[in-house]
Amino acid sequence: MGVRHGSKMLLPAHNYLTLRALVAPAVLLSLSMQGVFRGFKDTKTPLYATVIGDVANIILDPILIFACKLGVSGAAIAHVLSQYLISIILLVKLMHQVDLLPPSLKTLQFSRFLSNGFLLLFKVLATTGCVTLASSLATRLGATPMAAFQICLQVWLTSSLLSDGLAVAGQAIIATSFAEKNYEKATSTASRVLLMGCVVGVGLGIFIGLGLQFGSGVFTKDINVKHIITIGLPFVVGTQPINSIAFVFDGVNFGASDYTYSAYSMILVAIGSIGSLFALYRAAGFVGIWVALSIFMGLRAIAGIWRIGTGTGPWSFLWK
Repeated sequence: MGVRHGSKMLLPAHNYLTLRALVAPAVLLSLSMQGVFRGFKDTKTPLYATVIGDVANIILDPILIFACKLGVSGAAIAHVLSQYLISIILLVKLMHQVDLLPPSLKTLQFSRFLSNGFLLLFKVLATTGCVTLASSLATRLGATPMAAFQICLQVWLTSSLLSDGLAVAGQAIIATSFAEKNYEKATSTASRVLLMGCVVGVGLGIFIGLGLQFGSGVFTKDINVKHIITIGLPFVVGTQPINSIAFVFDGVNFGASDYTYSAYSMILVAIGSIGSLFALYRAAGFVGIWVALSIFMGLRAIAGIWRIGTGTGPWSFLWK
């Protein structure tokens, strides 16, 4: 990840990741169950469970980090406990709705699950690979630029994922519409969520621009870190509409079960983005990383627009 042996980031990062690794089973179980509830068109239960877990995380953070003097390790422990809480809530709720033990292994349709699952796995690897590489390159710039980069990155990802709510809603409705062969409903739903995504993206950009400009002190008191945050701010703000469109298109294409295109297009996007990351990092350092991340999200949005715009794959009915 680019952390040198003499760096003061090494020990806290190692401790944090070691503890965070304990949360992997809870996260995987939670994401799986959220997918099940989405299939039921129940988005309230995952929302309530996530809010309860996140509130617990927020309460535990200052207690473990400052009161117990655990520092970064306390943040990791708080996250682990909150994720297991979310998983327990979802599991209890799901057990009241369905029989989790299948009558036979054949009913699980493992072959169909694995074929789609591997495609989505490649997509996730391509997506997270770009962001992880960006973090690794930022680490090589030193502790202060890395601190600023992480603040910008977390705000960037958190605000962008708010658009994921639109993607989830669109995915559920579009999937039902395709199953019923109600293509008119699928088209109108896709159009509406994309329009709403644009509006949400612009609104988030304005909110984040004002918030980080005057409220960066919420994250840090370091003057140097604040200064570098202002350098990354235009990219965090300016890409919000693009990010929203990209996330919404993901949901729209998932609703159409267009997993193959989503996976392969993301791999191509990742290849281009990784190349731009290396080139722009060498040319412009911190700014170059953010330019490359902006290119990455722009290419994701273009890939989504291309599929529907050309009327190919499951969207071929648009040209009939």
